Amino acid sequence: VKGREAGATTVTVSKNEVLCALNKPDAFILAIVEVDGDTTRTVYLERPFTSPPDFSTVSTNYSIDSLKASAKVTLEKEETWQ
Repeated sequence: VKGREAGATTVTVSKNEVLCALNKPDAFILAIVEVDGDTTRTVYLERPFTSPPDFSTVSTNYSIDSLKASAKVTLEKEETWQ
């Protein structure tokens, strides 16, 4: 699960998270939760990554829109908390 501030365009993912997603694609879902005060927008992405990061990479910033375009979106919802 990656939490982001409302309006964020990127998400930072560790090398280990990407490798786990690539090694066990059927067991990995990337959840991105955008928080805007009392409102959250959640998206679940299956198979969000297509290639491993460079050997020396520790983490990588990905465009949220690009991930959503290339992955299978299995859930998108908005909730307001009171």
